[in-house]
Amino acid sequence: MQAKIFLIPIVLHEDENALQAIPSYIIDAVKSCSVFYAENERTARRFLKKIWKEINIDAYTWHTIHKAETESQQQFQADMLQNKTIGIMSEAGCPGIADPGQILIRIAQQNNAKVIPLVGPNSILLALMASGMNGQCFQFVGYLPVDAQERKKKLTELENESLKKNCTQIFIETPYRNNQLLNDILNTAKSETQLCIALDITASTESIQTKKIKDWKQGKPDLHKRPAIFLLYAANNY
Repeated sequence: MQAKIFLIPIVLHEDENALQAIPSYIIDAVKSCSVFYAENERTARRFLKKIWKEINIDAYTWHTIHKAETESQQQFQADMLQNKTIGIMSEAGCPGIADPGQILIRIAQQNNAKVIPLVGPNSILLALMASGMNGQCFQFVGYLPVDAQERKKKLTELENESLKKNCTQIFIETPYRNNQLLNDILNTAKSETQLCIALDITASTESIQTKKIKDWKQGKPDLHKRPAIFLLYAANNY
């Protein structure tokens, strides 16, 4: 026998419309699991009850990942040695992508477990798909520095790299700091550089728009506390 690790996607938004982005075959994977490792157990439990109303949620063993501390890793290793079928869930989207579950997945690979990624919504790829920017060469750089000066410096570096390599730069911010990041982008980037702002992806309030910096300055949106993905593209062949 061999341990199985299902990488189970979760909705990107609490909006009921977001459930449409979850394939029905996810339920079959959930039924086969006996243990779940979740970044946010409460969020994961609520999600599973929505997609499978008859689930006996307490019949499963639950572990919270957090930053995949030593205790979580040791327990995960023990469950694999018992050849259990395990589900890993991010707080939103696909586990292993900008998510601490990646640490457990690495351990699974090192132990020759069968890792099974399941199709589901990923805000990074969905935003890139809808942006019209270069999908042949792109990089996700995660969070930018919190310090304002360091953040502006990083934005300039990303813009220059985008121009040099014809590369789409993708990054995120904590939702309550979105407006500060947007201000820094508009004050730092060149007027002809393209910026895509993707908001509330898969929700009924979804908005994905690509404009030049000079055009965003004419009508700056309020992004406060809205889940957002930012894409920057400086090459002149848009």
